[in-house]
Amino acid sequence: MEEYGGLICFGKGHQRVKATSIKQTQSAAPERTVSERGIKCLVPDFRNMGTLLRIVLLGNALLLITALMRAPSLAGLGREFLELAARAELPLLMFVLLIYFCGTWLQRLNWRDLSLISSCTAVFLAVVSQSFFFPPATADAYLLGLLWALGAVALMVCYLHWRQIAQMPALDEARILALTSRIRPHFFFNSINGVLGVMRADPKRAEQALESLAELFRDLMRDSRNLVTLCDEIELCNRYLELERLRLGDRLQVKWELKYAPLNALVPPLMLQPLIENAVYHGIEPNVESGTILVRIIRKGNVLDVRISNPVFEGFQRAAGNRMALGNIRERLQLFFDLEATLTTEVQDKEFVVKIRMPLRREEK
Repeated sequence: MEEYGGLICFGKGHQRVKATSIKQTQSAAPERTVSERGIKCLVPDFRNMGTLLRIVLLGNALLLITALMRAPSLAGLGREFLELAARAELPLLMFVLLIYFCGTWLQRLNWRDLSLISSCTAVFLAVVSQSFFFPPATADAYLLGLLWALGAVALMVCYLHWRQIAQMPALDEARILALTSRIRPHFFFNSINGVLGVMRADPKRAEQALESLAELFRDLMRDSRNLVTLCDEIELCNRYLELERLRLGDRLQVKWELKYAPLNALVPPLMLQPLIENAVYHGIEPNVESGTILVRIIRKGNVLDVRISNPVFEGFQRAAGNRMALGNIRERLQLFFDLEATLTTEVQDKEFVVKIRMPLRREEK
């Protein structure tokens, strides 16, 4: 770990890979075509509270439909629904708990295996429930209970599969939005001008800046549909800030609070860099004096808490670009983590504050 005027940088072995040519940079990160990557409809994350909530709601919706079919009249609908719920809620909740605790393993399966395992689990839970807790009056009722469990699981798998397929275009669109909202074009022109400005006075610094720019380009071209480690995301921000320092000098001060940050946590790619770029663009650049950007990342139980703040100056507004970047990041957080991730903003004590809360996911070793 290295520190540059309040800026903490992370790297493997504290070494930087020298990009002596564009060809070398490309060979380090070969392109993957669509055919090589293979577009798959992946099994959802059953540790996600949004997914589990949808399963519970779907199960109760099926109970309501069954009660409508069995009730002699609307007056008896409530009583019929309560009788069915008394028998079905226990195995439903047991099923939800099982898939929650086995979520990591289930995510590695294909849809066929998931359907088979879910069906067997549902039948087993229905047998246990009807044998020990709510024995049916007749054998036909016992068989109907098993068939209902199988049908409920089949509908659940079909619904989740349909929802994943429906989300695939949204993920591709989010990838395009991530590409279009990446570092603003003027930044690259400013970086090149900054390198030219220090090339004669400080050739070593100019060389390091070009290396950082090449590494930054390579990171920006990676596939944005996969989660990355927090450490990699911080390193990307450091490269960006090093280049901005060529132009802004000591006016740009960044303070990182990472003492309790889980650096192996998985986050959406380009989650931090656009926010820090916004902080530079709105909070540092318009002021002739120095300003400080504060980035605090901590773990709170199973939640990753991110807070980024920058000074706010009266009479300076560039709200359109700011809203676009925030909206893009909020959408990608929802696509990756559903209802469990939030992004909020506020102005507090002459500072613009962005807060992100998302579930803690770690890189599998």
